[in-house]
Amino acid sequence: MTKVLDTVLLLALPASGKSEVRKYLALQTPEKCRDDFGLGETVQLDDFPYVHLMRRVDDELAALGKERIFFQAPDRGFREGRDWGTLIELINEDREALDVPAPPRKKGAGETIMMRLEQAAMKVGIPPRLSKLDGATRAAVAGKLEKESRELLDGLVTARPASLEGKTIIIEAARGGAEGSAMPLAAPFGYLYSLGLLSPKILERASILYIWVTPEESRRKNLARTDPNDPGSILHHGVPEAVMRGDYGCDDMGWLIEQSDKPNTVRVEAHGRTYHLPVARFDNRVDRTSFVRGDVKTWKPEDVKALHEGLREAFALLKR
Repeated sequence: MTKVLDTVLLLALPASGKSEVRKYLALQTPEKCRDDFGLGETVQLDDFPYVHLMRRVDDELAALGKERIFFQAPDRGFREGRDWGTLIELINEDREALDVPAPPRKKGAGETIMMRLEQAAMKVGIPPRLSKLDGATRAAVAGKLEKESRELLDGLVTARPASLEGKTIIIEAARGGAEGSAMPLAAPFGYLYSLGLLSPKILERASILYIWVTPEESRRKNLARTDPNDPGSILHHGVPEAVMRGDYGCDDMGWLIEQSDKPNTVRVEAHGRTYHLPVARFDNRVDRTSFVRGDVKTWKPEDVKALHEGLREAFALLKR
């Protein structure tokens, strides 16, 4: 069997085309994925659902007259910047879970998600927050989150294959910093911080596919894709303008590639080791992905060809 990529970190600014690429890949035959992109059947992990549930926690707390925990306001960024690391710890957990059978659920899904958010945050040094809520408030918020939390947890179980042999794990994330920031971005912002928190199991096997757009194009596409009636959607969620400028006004991927001591890699210092992650940039500064959000029947052959060939060229760099 042709060797396939083990783990691909699909990274970019918001609305750059990450989710569209995932959708496109999911619609290809196993043979095309293997031969053209070096991918096996994909297993998808993403930190956005946790961001959405963090906002849901805050909204329910506000509805009860309580202070928000995670975000400064509904249209603002994190109160505690280290929550970028909280998201990475949740991804580490989801990756680890792929190797073991799903345990029986002892708590409600809403309570389970709140517990996971709390424990992941504590791993990056954030003091307890959710566990300090009174019991009635905690139970009320967990109840409101039950349906969406169950969908997330059930989806993770359903996506868990019997074996990872011949599979490719795709992990989607977006990181950045404020407009005008100097490089390197100061922790906890940017990829330098977040990549350094990934588990050894991920770092030992990972390559990076970076979808390259300008911050201006990222903001334009973010507005174009936003469906206010579907805030939890992977393809149609919108990021508030203040967050786009304050957290995603730039990113450090180009700087990391330039600074690496090995060509076409990103150097990551973590867990007492040095990792060199192969990296390829898919140039989407001239939009080649937005058409994927539409019905497949409306896709134009020339658009499909441009996307397919661009991805094939990028993945070829990772297969070397």
